Amino acid sequence: MVLRAIEQKIEALFEGVFGRAFRTNVQPVELARKLAKEMDDHRTVSVSRVYVPNEYTIFLSSADREQFEGYEDSLLAELEEYVGEHAKRENYALLTVPRVLLETDDDLALGEFGIATRMVQPKRGKTAGGEPAGQVEVGQTMIYKPKVPQPTEAASAEELGVEREVAVLTWDGQTKRVDKRRILLGRSRECDIQVEDPNVSRRHAELRQEGASYWIVDLDSTNGIEVNGKRVHRAKLDSGDSFTVGSTEIAFTTERE
Repeated sequence: MVLRAIEQKIEALFEGVFGRAFRTNVQPVELARKLAKEMDDHRTVSVSRVYVPNEYTIFLSSADREQFEGYEDSLLAELEEYVGEHAKRENYALLTVPRVLLETDDDLALGEFGIATRMVQPKRGKTAGGEPAGQVEVGQTMIYKPKVPQPTEAASAEELGVEREVAVLTWDGQTKRVDKRRILLGRSRECDIQVEDPNVSRRHAELRQEGASYWIVDLDSTNGIEVNGKRVHRAKLDSGDSFTVGSTEIAFTTERE
C-alpha cells in the first residue's frame, strides 16, 4: 500500500534507536495518522464532490519541535505526501496540493500536539462553481494528548531489544568508527577526523546523525563535497556510499554492534 510505504518513510525519519528511546516525545507517524483523521473530520460536501482542507498547521511544544531540528523540511514533505495520498485513496477533492506547517505553542506539554485546518483558495484564478469558499482564519484547533503517562527515562538499546547501528568511515587506509552524533572533518588538528589533503579546508564538512539517518554537510568549504560523484551541500548517506572532500574519497558504511 502506498500509504503504508509513506508511513514507513516517516517512521524512518525519527524512529531509529534514538527515537525509540524517548517515547515521551510526539512521534512523526502519530502526526501523520492524526492529520488523516482531521481530514476525514472536516469534509465539506458540494454538488458533486467531497472537499477537504488543504492546509494543516501542527502545534508542538518547544521540546517536541526541537527533536525535528535539522530535518523539519523533510518531515513536512513526507507528511504532505501522506495526506495527499490519503485524499486520493478516499476520493476527496482538494483546492490545491496539501500543505503542512509547524508552529510552536508553549502552552502544550511534552507529548501533546494540536492540529488546525483551513480550506485555502488558490492564489490565482477563480474556482469552479459549487466549490466551498476558503476560510480566512484558522479554525478550531484539535488537541491530542498521550493516552497513557509514559516514563521520562530513556530506555537503552538492550532494553528495547534492538542493536545499535554505528557509522564507519574509511579513507587512505584508515578506518574510523563514529561514536558521536556529530563528527567534524577537515585539515585542522581540532577536527575529529583530520584529513591531510591540501585541497581540504580546515573545517571542511560535518557528519551528522539525525534520528536513524546520517547526513554529510558542507561547512562552506573552498572545494565543496561530492557524494557518489555528485556535488552537494547536504546529502543523506546510505551504507555503501562514498563522499569526497578535496581530493580524498571517504567510504561510508554502517554496522550493528
